[in-house]
Amino acid sequence: MNMYISNEAAAYMKEDLQAESGESVRFFVRYGGCGNIQTGFSLGVAKEDPVEPATFIESAGVRFYVEEQDNWYFDGLPFYIEWSRSSQEITFRHGETV
Repeated sequence: MNMYISNEAAAYMKEDLQAESGESVRFFVRYGGCGNIQTGFSLGVAKEDPVEPATFIESAGVRFYVEEQDNWYFDGLPFYIEWSRSSQEITFRHGETV
């Protein structure tokens, strides 16, 4: 799985999570919630160090990653984290090309 994050999304998440340069932000699978990737599950976000990252990308001085144990959720398809100017929030896209 490849993960992509826009500069705007990275900067917003860094500020919102009060992450310092050199820290890490994890995307993880949660049971329940409102998700559009796997039925019955949704994404969580936490500032924590990686243990066994399946994929990662660095932006705004922060490492954004998914652990190997959560990799199944994405079905091997691309994962995009973007900033929506119209709704002023982070959006996630999965399996699409830009």
